[in-house]
Amino acid sequence: MQSKILPPPLKPGDLLRVIAPSGALREFETFYQSIEIWRSRGYKVEVTSSIADKWGYLAGKDRDRRAQLAMAWEDPDCRGILCARGGFGSTRILEDWHWQTELSPIHNPKWLIGFSDITALLWSLYNVGISSVHGPVLTTLANEPDWSRERLFNWVEGHYLEPLKGNGWGGGVATGILLPGNLTVATHLLGTPFKPDFAGVILAFEDVSEAPYRIDRMLTQWRLSGALSKVRGIALGGFTGCEAPPNVPSFSVEEVLRDRLGDLGIPVVAGLPFGHDSCNAALPVGVEVTLDAEQGILQITK
Repeated sequence: MQSKILPPPLKPGDLLRVIAPSGALREFETFYQSIEIWRSRGYKVEVTSSIADKWGYLAGKDRDRRAQLAMAWEDPDCRGILCARGGFGSTRILEDWHWQTELSPIHNPKWLIGFSDITALLWSLYNVGISSVHGPVLTTLANEPDWSRERLFNWVEGHYLEPLKGNGWGGGVATGILLPGNLTVATHLLGTPFKPDFAGVILAFEDVSEAPYRIDRMLTQWRLSGALSKVRGIALGGFTGCEAPPNVPSFSVEEVLRDRLGDLGIPVVAGLPFGHDSCNAALPVGVEVTLDAEQGILQITK
């Protein structure tokens, strides 16, 4: 179990680049409000010229979105990459993608910030030993409460993060490396070269608009694949819009989560404030944390 390399702390005046590696940008007001929040903090924020491109439901063709990422990642003046939104598409650009090239800062990394579909990029970067941030994208940051914004800034600027409080489901206390992500995207990385080694990991999952039977199906795949066998704990955020349709026989999403995770013999904490359509507290990827399922607390320890 080893923590990942943290990029150098950001400071006002640093250059941040905005990319759209996933779905087509559909809502611009909040997007530009979020950019202004970063700028008001003192950062230089440059938006890729192709930010409004559309190719079906994607923000441009794969080669163009891959080129956006490469330009930002290889720019020696860029200190951080802000993702415009999630949706779908980041897994497509992982084909023929390598973080380590002659120009890439693999030993002097920069911040990558996003969640939801951006999970694929966060986990791919984790695999090469670099920490990133599971946190608000630019179509959501402006809607975050002040404390959530400050939490994101505190982490990337090199400060302490407060523990998060949820509901402990029992299983004791565990320490491990935090690996947060969207359950659906993470599930579709199983069986690919981008699946991380889960030994010693504390998984943190959230999702949106997935019916309980779909959550069941995904977690059952995790169980059958053996991917949970060496996981030390599981932290659960929001599962918003995951109710069954009216008049359809179903378990609740909480019943599914308890059924599929409650017998693993590891700590489980639910109801933590991260995910879609509610508070989305920033979670560092690849740092050591303690998960206390008796007190319901997720705390960064290193």
